[in-house]
Amino acid sequence: MNQGNLTVRISVTEQARQAKEASSAWALFTREQKDEALRKIGSQLLQDEAYILSENQKDMQAAKAEQHPASYLDRLLLTPERIKGLVQSLEDLAKLPDPIGEVITEWTLPNGLHIQQTRVPLGVIGMVYEARPNVTIDAAAIALKTGNAIVLRGSRSASHSNQALTRSIRTALEQMNLPHEAVQYLETTDREAVDVLCTLNEYVDVIIPRGGASLISRVVKTSTVPVLETGVGNCHIYIDETASYEMAEAIILNAKTQRPAVCNAAETLLIHEAFARQYGEQLLTSLLDANVQLRACERTLQNHPSLSLVEATATDWDAEFLDLILAVKTVGSLQEAMNHIATHGTKHSEAIITENQANAQLFLRAVDAAAVYHNASTRFTDGGEFGFGAEIGISTQKIHARGPMGLPALTSSKYQIAGNGQIR
Repeated sequence: MNQGNLTVRISVTEQARQAKEASSAWALFTREQKDEALRKIGSQLLQDEAYILSENQKDMQAAKAEQHPASYLDRLLLTPERIKGLVQSLEDLAKLPDPIGEVITEWTLPNGLHIQQTRVPLGVIGMVYEARPNVTIDAAAIALKTGNAIVLRGSRSASHSNQALTRSIRTALEQMNLPHEAVQYLETTDREAVDVLCTLNEYVDVIIPRGGASLISRVVKTSTVPVLETGVGNCHIYIDETASYEMAEAIILNAKTQRPAVCNAAETLLIHEAFARQYGEQLLTSLLDANVQLRACERTLQNHPSLSLVEATATDWDAEFLDLILAVKTVGSLQEAMNHIATHGTKHSEAIITENQANAQLFLRAVDAAAVYHNASTRFTDGGEFGFGAEIGISTQKIHARGPMGLPALTSSKYQIAGNGQIR
């Protein structure tokens, strides 16, 4: 190991150790203490707004110089309105019930032992994420609300923004005489820091990667710490033959164009051939008018020769475009649509638009995804929209947590057993 790598390991290990120590204190704080801390962080963000925005501009200028696309710049940008949104999310989170100490279930055995299963913090969370500085606030806030500590590692592209936001968090906690070491930010841009964080089993209890497929894959392959995996979103919308045209158009335009650079945006449109014969030209034209590039299957190209469609490649069916690009496939049946989703989906969010209740129920039961929709946009797969307040990510796993991860996802449980002298 060279000197640079050794320095990174020592630094990351020390920050994780400090977080572990602070987590013991946070685990015992009352709801009132934690909620007051969240509100204080919100006040500090407003107080530090000018500094935060100036630091964000450094990141924005660097990203523009590197010619990142508009969708990337949008994820990176902070504005006064977005900071106010972060403050509101902190207030919303403070109003939510505290899951820590909740009795999940309880019972008494014939021998008189009374058993309670209660929620407890996970401990120390390692959060590895890309581009979005808002994640710094959301992740730290959810961790603190659930009595956890957190070690944050954002991307190089947002380093100035993330460090400024972390400074505000720690300042607020210091002013309240609370252990600010519970929120750590790894300032080094050395990729070695991620590998070190993911192998600190002594101090870190769970790793949550949030970003593109390459980041998530790197963490999953490297980590010896348990990983709560968030997934990429190759989300599909299937328009069945009985779908209402007006509803279908509104949903697909919302799911694709409202904010194309997020994981719950639609990336593939599947159209039943009967619907396509009647409404396909009109629907695809409305998407083209919204500046969406359409990458179409051979059947769709043949059905609409007058439209400016691009022939889809094999890789387009698996792509998370995160842009105004949509893959379009004409299918002959609901089963063909579900087969396509099973082959190419990422188990994130899938939707069916239909007036056939039997088809809707089959789709909802059979499609394997964290969120399945009937007659609604996939854009609702979001912690705030689900009523969870802020979220720490959207899990596409089946173990521990699935879908938008709010407060309960950052808890574990333990059994508390009360007796009166029983022995076995």
